[in-house]
Amino acid sequence: MKTQTWLQTMTVVAGLACALNASAQEPKLKIGDDAPKLRAGKWIQGEPVKELERGKTYIVEFWATWCGPCRVAIPHLNELHEKFKDRGLVVIGQDVWERDESLVEPFVKKMGDKMTYRVALDDKSDDPEGAMATTWMKAAAQSGIPATFVVNKQGKIVWIGHPMSLKEQVLEEIITGRYDVAKAVAEKEQEEKDRAQLMGLSRKLNTHMNQQQWDDAEKVIGEMEKLLPADRKSGLGMMRFHIHTRRGDYDAAYKVMSDLSDSDPDNAMMQNQLAWTIVASPELEKRDLALAEKIAERANKAAKGKDPNILDTLARAQFMNGKKSQAIETEQKAVELADDETKATFEKFLASYKKGELPDVE
Repeated sequence: MKTQTWLQTMTVVAGLACALNASAQEPKLKIGDDAPKLRAGKWIQGEPVKELERGKTYIVEFWATWCGPCRVAIPHLNELHEKFKDRGLVVIGQDVWERDESLVEPFVKKMGDKMTYRVALDDKSDDPEGAMATTWMKAAAQSGIPATFVVNKQGKIVWIGHPMSLKEQVLEEIITGRYDVAKAVAEKEQEEKDRAQLMGLSRKLNTHMNQQQWDDAEKVIGEMEKLLPADRKSGLGMMRFHIHTRRGDYDAAYKVMSDLSDSDPDNAMMQNQLAWTIVASPELEKRDLALAEKIAERANKAAKGKDPNILDTLARAQFMNGKKSQAIETEQKAVELADDETKATFEKFLASYKKGELPDVE
């Protein structure tokens, strides 16, 4: 479920530092390397893939049922699968680090046509952590999920990253052989060179934020933005938002929020977090509810109206904007799509909207 307290915004710096530390070790498996062998356990869905065949392109997506961001990424992966499957693309949803593997099969069945690609459990016969978790994730120094590997027709790993950052254009270039692997390798090497500098800047930013040295913090953010890849810059934007709100400059704060939303309109997870921050953060003295609803609508569009958490955010924005009937209708959709873990919460919210009351959030 989405983050529910504004205080968690302050974990951005700490989270960034952890991410940098986690990747600080030299990965044994890199872009440009031969892909390791597939060592999946039980195949939950689809025809088993015994080996990576030359002439086919593969997406190997590491996920787990307990992982919220993984659930958000599934529709995007399914769209890529449906669009490119007739052109030799094989998508494998490789379950890893699962807390209870008995939950995987019912989860996949419940997803139905929203998750039509192959799905496999990890092979733990010789490795309690899982063979795929070790030979792919650990080898590539990937410490978080979802994580995506793309293997080209020559059996080389050509792309590693968050699945929501894998765009159709990039996949098109990989499938047609136009993707510049050498350039990707060079960019990855440059990213590694930037890492040490980012670590030092992250520590400085943490110090300035804790001591409320806002001008100094903004300067450090500017330096970090020059070094960070695009998919990590949104966290720095949220830090800027926090700085502006602490100063009472809400015009600047919501300009930052609007720019962040405009920068990646198809990133449903990010859009939802932005909208939720506006409508639910307890420390905000002013809320741009029109902007919140606009961003929530954008998140819902990116998710094809199929994500209950996003629908819940949109319902709250609609209700706060005086659109009671629309909020009830939207929250009802959230209830219908919710899993067992969140259904009761959304039903409680729906009951509040029907009574004309804004529900409390944790």
